[in-house]
Amino acid sequence: MLANQGYAAYANNKVATASPGELTLMLYEGAIKFCNIAIVGVEEKNIQKAHTNIIKVENIIEEFQSTLNHNYPVAKDFDAVYTYLMDRLREANFKKDKEILEEVLKHLRTMRDTWKEVMQLARAQQ
Repeated sequence: MLANQGYAAYANNKVATASPGELTLMLYEGAIKFCNIAIVGVEEKNIQKAHTNIIKVENIIEEFQSTLNHNYPVAKDFDAVYTYLMDRLREANFKKDKEILEEVLKHLRTMRDTWKEVMQLARAQQ
C-alpha cells in the first residue's frame, strides 16, 4: 500500500510539473495505452473492459479537440482528424471491432511520434 502511495505522489508531481508539451505527450501515451487495453478486452471478449477503455480514449481525444487553438489554420486539420478518430472509436465500441481499434492505434502512434519530433525541434531551437 505504501508503495502505491509513493507512486501516486510521483505521478501527480510529474503531471503537476510537466510543460504543456509534455502533458500533450502524456495524453497521447495514455490514449495509446487505453487503446491497447481495449484491443485486449475485445480479444478476451470482455465487453466491459473494451468499452471502458474505448471511452477513456474518446475522453482524451475530446480533450485534444476542445483545446484546439482555432487562431491557427492547422487547427481545422486537427479537428477533422479528431472527429474521424471519434467516429471510428464509436464504431469500434458499438461493434467491439479489433481492426478499427488497431487503425485508431496506428493514427495515435503517428500523432504521438510527430509530437515528439515537434518537441525535439522546439528544444533544439531554444
